[in-house]
Amino acid sequence: MRLIVAGGGTGGHLFPGIAVATAVRERLPESRVMFIGTSRLLDQQALAGLGFELAALECGGVKGLGWADRLRSLLMMPKAVGDVLRMLRRFRPDLVFGVGGYVTGPVVLAAKLLRIPIAIHEQNSVPGMANRLAGKLADLVLISLPCTPTFPPRRTIRTGNPLRREILAAAGEEKRAAVVPTVLILGGSQGAHRVNVLMMEAVERLLAQHIPFRLIHQTGEADRELVANCYAQLGVEAEVSAFIRDMASVYGRADLAVSRAGATTCAELAAMGLPALLIPYPFAADDHQVTNGEYYVNGGGCRLLRESGLTGDILAGAMSEHLQNKAELHTMAANMKAMAMPDATERIVDACIRLVARQG
Repeated sequence: MRLIVAGGGTGGHLFPGIAVATAVRERLPESRVMFIGTSRLLDQQALAGLGFELAALECGGVKGLGWADRLRSLLMMPKAVGDVLRMLRRFRPDLVFGVGGYVTGPVVLAAKLLRIPIAIHEQNSVPGMANRLAGKLADLVLISLPCTPTFPPRRTIRTGNPLRREILAAAGEEKRAAVVPTVLILGGSQGAHRVNVLMMEAVERLLAQHIPFRLIHQTGEADRELVANCYAQLGVEAEVSAFIRDMASVYGRADLAVSRAGATTCAELAAMGLPALLIPYPFAADDHQVTNGEYYVNGGGCRLLRESGLTGDILAGAMSEHLQNKAELHTMAANMKAMAMPDATERIVDACIRLVARQG
């Protein structure tokens, strides 16, 4: 199979695409895979060394921008579609698989013009603008969570969110009980300044209560030094990184997460059976991180803390409550595990192969 994976800009878009592409290559060893993404450093880092063909597309989004930037993005669209048409004619894909992000739009449109089968995957509970539009053109829509607004039911399958193989392998390993609990702090692939600040405040409060804990904190590049220095001055045992490549390892060592509520992160937490205090990004499109988080809260695996009005004291209180109640933490972990869909990648690959066979 010749597969184009389109999308990127965030880890939440890229990692599901990587999981599916890897599975296709393993299932069909003669396959060729090309990623059409952005030129952002994150895309290049996430895809480095994986052996996929890469192409960066110059285009822009429109949602949340001022009129001038929106006009600039719209004016870039015809050239972007033309560039993709040339890429597709050269690569001759059997399938275009869109994972979201503004790059998806021109790739799906070009594929439709060339009558190439199209599947898209929506990770979030509220579809992004790119996937809402792509869903009108796609032959197959695959979703991770119940979506609002919904896609056409006859073309929609709920598969779950595809996860990287190393995460699934770690999820299958038995976890050792830790004497001192470890808290994993995640702010998304680029970090979250407000979460970092709240954690520094919360840690100081927790120390005053003499609650034992360790920290693994992914800060993003901008705050790495600030957070590391803060923890060093407080005498906290902490691993501080701008970006964590080996997520499987840190998930396996964590007992509680403090995290944004991106769809891929939530799916990984569920697969690992890792309970979390979720702090949704308040400026996410259509507030989708709140609805992502509510799904796992309703299942009894997480607790939702709105950033608005959240203080270090409140966060410390929530962390203290869960760190000192191992029975509750164990129940939440089991609830998270029950909501996982670890076979999502296989479901997606099966559906895509059927689509290609059906379309000839």
